[in-house]
Amino acid sequence: MRMAESTRRSGATKAKALPARVKASAAAVKSRTTPMATKGKPTPPAMKTRAPLPPAVAANATPADHESRASDAHHQSLRLWLRLLTCTQLIEGEVRSRLRRDYAITLPRFDLMAQLQRHPAGLRMGELSRRMMVTSGNVTGITDQLVDEGLVRRVESPDDRRAYLVKLTPAGKRSFDRMAKAHEQWVIELLAGLSATDREQLNRLLAKVKQHVNTIEVSS
Repeated sequence: MRMAESTRRSGATKAKALPARVKASAAAVKSRTTPMATKGKPTPPAMKTRAPLPPAVAANATPADHESRASDAHHQSLRLWLRLLTCTQLIEGEVRSRLRRDYAITLPRFDLMAQLQRHPAGLRMGELSRRMMVTSGNVTGITDQLVDEGLVRRVESPDDRRAYLVKLTPAGKRSFDRMAKAHEQWVIELLAGLSATDREQLNRLLAKVKQHVNTIEVSS
């Protein structure tokens, strides 16, 4: 009798524990599955945690430039060269940006048109390449674009029919004249930090540098 009663109690205990196990199992399955859509609308995906943003750069922070490569321990000539290079690239970058913004033109295209403006009779491709200090392939690509836009044209060379000259068209001359006036004002603005005396002195000193470097190139 006692054994039978103990068996009945054990069975009852297992029967009571079974629903709890089933509920726990169902809850685990539910947590691993995607929630069903409600009222026919898809449930929006869970929000992803964004990576923390990098610290903001101070508004008055000075961007790194070529001068940052040198220190007081380096020779003065090296530091001077890096300053010249930095100033050149700062001015060129600003001019490049304004040409793109105001006239939708690149600096190399502007430079090519400037060379043709100085030589109304036209220039050969090789001469253009030499004056612009770029490869002939680059000059050909730029010229093709300007020809397609009606700003320059190719004509046969009177001295050699196997060659041709590149010239500004009337439309190209008008377009360049507008850009050249703006370009001049931009450069005046960018160098306004120097007085007339400063500019004259700097121009004279840079002429000495240019002459010296050209002498070295010839001797080598």
